[in-house]
Amino acid sequence: MPIQNVAILASPGVEPFTMGVAWEGFGIDRTDDGVPAYNCFVISEHDTLETAGGYSISTPYRLDKALEADLIVVAAQANHLRSRPSDAVIEMLRDAVDRGIFVMSVCTGAFILGDAGLLDNRRCTTHWKDAAELIERFPLACVNPDVLFVCDGPILTSAGTAAGLDLCLHLVRQDYGEEIARRVARRMVMPPHRDGGQAQYVDAPIRVRPADTLAELLDEVSGELADEHTIESLAARAAMSPRTFARRFRAETGTTPHLWLTHQRVLQARRMLEEGDDPIDTVADRCGFGTGAMLRHHFARIVGVSPAAYRRNFRTEPQRLVG
Repeated sequence: MPIQNVAILASPGVEPFTMGVAWEGFGIDRTDDGVPAYNCFVISEHDTLETAGGYSISTPYRLDKALEADLIVVAAQANHLRSRPSDAVIEMLRDAVDRGIFVMSVCTGAFILGDAGLLDNRRCTTHWKDAAELIERFPLACVNPDVLFVCDGPILTSAGTAAGLDLCLHLVRQDYGEEIARRVARRMVMPPHRDGGQAQYVDAPIRVRPADTLAELLDEVSGELADEHTIESLAARAAMSPRTFARRFRAETGTTPHLWLTHQRVLQARRMLEEGDDPIDTVADRCGFGTGAMLRHHFARIVGVSPAAYRRNFRTEPQRLVG
């Protein structure tokens, strides 16, 4: 049976935009475009609550209204790192899953699902900036920070707020087919599919730990990515044997010299693709990949999209002065 009744759960400190994501996906009447209508409503434990925007909202329905829902959407909270859902909210969510009802989180709404024990031994995701915290707080969850959304049985999780819309479209597509999903996407002025995952939006180097003795060398090599580097050449610059250098490198960075170099080169390639019009082969050469084919291979593996697709999405257009 397709989803018909959608409950949006608002908790104290709710992020209003994440509520809006769910309402945009299921609460807007698009029957004039031939899109089936959903019965969408907002529920909360109390009739009035403060939002993250500094204003209060009143909701007409309490948690018992969730008994009518085919899908419960859990909006994000701004204070998700400090707050915990009440026992009543946890019981409502667990009961819904026990009854076979879909439960979906938008962005950091995944933390509420984790507190309810609904992420244990399930694949899930959240915003990439909060993924490490989700892993630490819920070690039984199988967190994938590289995807836009994950569906694992009745538990549906999305990355950022825009990824929440991607997940809404996915559910529309599942129930009503590609053409209806396209109509909804056109009304929302967004693509019906997005290439790749959220890895393409992460702008961070691979130094996952602050290096100690190797920090100066890593900074130097970051400026020499077009050059060829081997463990032997890097070990010689650090006045270590290759074996000692490899062991120290992993201890200080959490990865191998090869993986570190590859990620640094991909990071530089991303910046070149964002800021310039150099051909792919030129970008590859200046980043140390040698050939465009090698750049495409590593770029797609790490970022999730091709260099050409990444440039289309993130190219910074030069400012033109008028007058």
